[in-house]
Amino acid sequence: MNQPLPHPHIATPRSGDWMQDRLTEARTVLADVAHHQDGLIRLACRVIARHGETAKEREDARVLLVVLDARSPLRHRHRSDHDSEASS
Repeated sequence: MNQPLPHPHIATPRSGDWMQDRLTEARTVLADVAHHQDGLIRLACRVIARHGETAKEREDARVLLVVLDARSPLRHRHRSDHDSEASS
């Protein structure tokens, strides 16, 4: 039986490959978006948009995030956008 993985915010990474592991997981999600929920795809996009190795990879992740937001603009609107509309 496999041991559960520690929570990344609680456990200290044991190796310098921690970020590379997260990028690999994010790339795996984006390579098969049809089989993953939008929330996980959004998270993967954010990871790659911030930490991707090339400018093209980061830009592609940002574009996919925009496409996902366009599919359901009200459900996933950022909190600051929602707050500014409420005050108008």
